[in-house]
Amino acid sequence: MLALMDAIAAINAFMDTGGPILKWIAALTFVMWTLIFERVWYFKGSLKGDVQSALDTWEARKERKSWNAHQVRYALISRISEKINGNMDMIATMVALCPLLGLLGTVTGMIEVFNILAVTGGGDAKSMASGVSQATIPTMAGMVAALSGLFANTFLTRTAENEAQLLADHLTMDH
Repeated sequence: MLALMDAIAAINAFMDTGGPILKWIAALTFVMWTLIFERVWYFKGSLKGDVQSALDTWEARKERKSWNAHQVRYALISRISEKINGNMDMIATMVALCPLLGLLGTVTGMIEVFNILAVTGGGDAKSMASGVSQATIPTMAGMVAALSGLFANTFLTRTAENEAQLLADHLTMDH
């Protein structure tokens, strides 16, 4: 329990050193990874049931070569593709927002440094160091969050493309 308290205290000290923007980056990263895990959960679980349902619907049709059959096939693929690509745009947006929030932290930290320079005339190095920390730590945190999300988003995008193509390949028109 004492180790947990020490870890929480260290996290709080880091968050205080990075400034208020660091809390926004942490919240954004938490939501982004929640959505990433939701997509992985869907791909490993519910997707198989959705694909099987589409395949059963398609295989239950007696006729598969008419214009109507093509439209039904297209609708089945579209519905499953929409489910496959759910939250993917939101994840990509969050990956792009992480470094931007880091840059916002840099700007606010530099404003604090300039404010301290204006007030003290450059004589208070300790206060300036606090502003420099607020300028650099959010940038680093935003970049790390974006990199981790970028790898996950690339994996999810490729998986979604593969699953949609696999479904289209299984809805054959030849029998």
